[in-house]
Amino acid sequence: MTGIKATGQKKLMLFSGRAHPELAEEVARELGVGIVPTKAFDFANGEIYVRYQESARGADCFLIQSHTAPINKWIMEQLIMIDALKRASARSITVIVPFYGYARQDKKHRGREPISARLVADLMKTAGADRILTVDLHTDQIQGFFDGPVDHLFALPILADYVGAKVDRDKLTVVSPDAGRVRVADRWCDRLGAPLAIVHKRRDKDVANQVTVHEVVGDVKGRVCVLVDDMIDTGGTICAAADALFAHGAEDVIVTATHGVLSGPAADRLKNSKVSEFVFTDTLPTPNELELDKITVLSIAPTIASAVREVFEDGSVTSLFEEQ
Repeated sequence: MTGIKATGQKKLMLFSGRAHPELAEEVARELGVGIVPTKAFDFANGEIYVRYQESARGADCFLIQSHTAPINKWIMEQLIMIDALKRASARSITVIVPFYGYARQDKKHRGREPISARLVADLMKTAGADRILTVDLHTDQIQGFFDGPVDHLFALPILADYVGAKVDRDKLTVVSPDAGRVRVADRWCDRLGAPLAIVHKRRDKDVANQVTVHEVVGDVKGRVCVLVDDMIDTGGTICAAADALFAHGAEDVIVTATHGVLSGPAADRLKNSKVSEFVFTDTLPTPNELELDKITVLSIAPTIASAVREVFEDGSVTSLFEEQ
């Protein structure tokens, strides 16, 4: 006989960066594991230091870090943590990115522009990631930027079931805020049995980068409209779309989005909006100034934990959504 036969069993280890520890703790509770103790701090010049306080040799390692503000710092920390796991002889490294940074830069609109979403994928692969697990990418094509498996999770079941349970479905209309989200809105329609409407933006050809008219395609008069999007950043587009729905006779408007980026003037826009409720998941931490009664945050942790378990046990992540 040649060689040595190993008798050990597979081992799952969960690691977390410092960007959104609350979500990591929720995922750990769902999995019934602890987060590996990690020493992480910034040097005086801003460089990041990371060291794990347990051995990761031979383990299937899952590293969770959401790309929240300051986004460049947390992406860099995640890359450093991946490198540390690679050099610690981890058996496999799965990067959990609830919100994928730079996802909006997924193609060139004009010459001499970068495709930054591809760059982020390349950086993760170079650092040592074997697999990416993420939630509601801005566009599906980003999955092809990573040279390895990408598990694309969806928040639609969580968000749609929440809305469907509190609204009279006979009065419900699902609304896409622009042409790019029609496909997602259509899935909502299938799940809730509701009709579809679209807010079409028209730009003034004489004024650069300014939307002057919002046309509504579909019947929204006297209806409860649910605006669905993947993310809300400054809130300008979604609040303008809501105003257009009210102007066309909508009875009420609810806004749902997987990722509440909520930067810049978002706080004031959401506070002053006529929208009755904004519904997000906790893929990103909600800023303290936005703890409003009209904001509801749903947990994405059970979905992520289920996917992690399927990956670890060599199961099917797709099976989690086949009936959705």
